[in-house]
Amino acid sequence: MRVDQLSKHDQELITLARAARERAYAPYSKYKVGAALRTRGGQVFTGCNVENALYPLCTCAERTAVVKAVSEGQSEIEAVAVVTGNGGSPCGSCRQVIYEFSPTARVLMGDLEGNVRQMLITELLPDAFGPQDLPIE
Repeated sequence: MRVDQLSKHDQELITLARAARERAYAPYSKYKVGAALRTRGGQVFTGCNVENALYPLCTCAERTAVVKAVSEGQSEIEAVAVVTGNGGSPCGSCRQVIYEFSPTARVLMGDLEGNVRQMLITELLPDAFGPQDLPIE
């Protein structure tokens, strides 16, 4: 689908994710990613990927946005928009982090041409492991 076919709220998320992408620090991979999430309370948080010469220390855009939201007391995620040059989807680690805070989150994946795909986090991470799988003491 095209961005202009989305609701105004989802269009805003894509626009903010695209702007966040411009702030990405990706000197090694050259793969810039921007993310914007909306909480159930309507607050919006953005993030971009931040690379490091020591690759395991890189931080993904999606996880940046989630950590910002949680650090501000907002952990119920309604939707996450991710914008990359080619419409890539969140990596496995980001899928797990999104699922942790909202097993019902919608994920919008956009490219620079205005194309968007939409999936539920459970479609991106089938048979997910979450808090419900840990033993209750």
